[in-house]
Amino acid sequence: MTKKAVLLLEDGTYFVGRSFGADGETQGELVFNTSMTGYQEILTDPSYRGQIVVMTYTQIGNYGVNSEDVESKRVQVSGFVVREAFGRYSSWRAEKSLHEYLRESGVIGIEGIDTRALVKRIREKGVLRGVISTKETNIEKLIAKARSVPDISELDLVSEVSTEKSYKWGGDRERGPLIAVVDFGVKFNILRRLTLEGARVVVVPPAQAMEFIKEKDPDAILLSNGPGDPERVVEGIRLVREFMGKKPMLGICLGCQVIGLALGARTYKLRFGHHGGNHPVKDLDTGRVEITAQNHNFAIDPDTLPSDLEVTHINLLDGTVEGIRHRDLPLIGIQYHPENSPGPHDSYHLLREFVELARRVSLRGS
Repeated sequence: MTKKAVLLLEDGTYFVGRSFGADGETQGELVFNTSMTGYQEILTDPSYRGQIVVMTYTQIGNYGVNSEDVESKRVQVSGFVVREAFGRYSSWRAEKSLHEYLRESGVIGIEGIDTRALVKRIREKGVLRGVISTKETNIEKLIAKARSVPDISELDLVSEVSTEKSYKWGGDRERGPLIAVVDFGVKFNILRRLTLEGARVVVVPPAQAMEFIKEKDPDAILLSNGPGDPERVVEGIRLVREFMGKKPMLGICLGCQVIGLALGARTYKLRFGHHGGNHPVKDLDTGRVEITAQNHNFAIDPDTLPSDLEVTHINLLDGTVEGIRHRDLPLIGIQYHPENSPGPHDSYHLLREFVELARRVSLRGS
């Protein structure tokens, strides 16, 4: 049986709806995602750690949940906000409802509120902290709780989502270039795509990556996506400075920002972030526009890029930096997600090209 639930924002705005998933209370920064499908992938994306996600599409849960379409080992969001949560689902792949999935994961959801008004508020005000509660209805108390929620810039979120031990992905392959994936909160589909393109993949904790790379001598390094402020990812910044020019490197999302910081650029927090599966990005070399999936709260300030880095891609919605590369070294950063599932798939070629680069390095060394 559903309970009354309250969502309250730090500016005093509140919405009363119905709970689904777990009962209790949760807090975090609110961001909205504009994807029409892929809610299970969104829920399990480590880059959403510490955040409450609002879906702009109205009907969520209608194809249920399964054990395959996950991007990590657990639900990562702090809370989930939708217009309508379907209890009755229809898909031959489904194993349970969204309500059951969130309840088992201990994650609180709220439905039956005006998500259009909520998204409009976030767009106008910028990122807002909030609280979802099924046990507290006193507005003044909830306002105080919302205003005490820390900014994600103050949190070390990468340490909460990265692996503690190195592990191989895709079994013990004997052939293919070896790619070390530095795990800041890697999405599983990055690993799936790398192996589909023929790579051998080892996922490494940030704190152990320097030693691992020196010892195992991989053919290339991938710096993964992840949550929070890139300035806190000091191991990644040191890693780029140590191995740039020695190993091909690709940074995805947070990894892209880490590359920028390592070479002297600065990053800043976006007004309400980029979260969704329909962002147009222009390749400045070819003029081609790709529809991309994105999930980041920070961006690289193009005015601070050093002379040896250049912008390769821009977001056509707001002109922000979506790709960088070193002018002389095999060092590339992509701000969006080329591995995205369920889609769009316009940018799959980027991971294929990176594996090919690693393969050429491997062949030269053999």
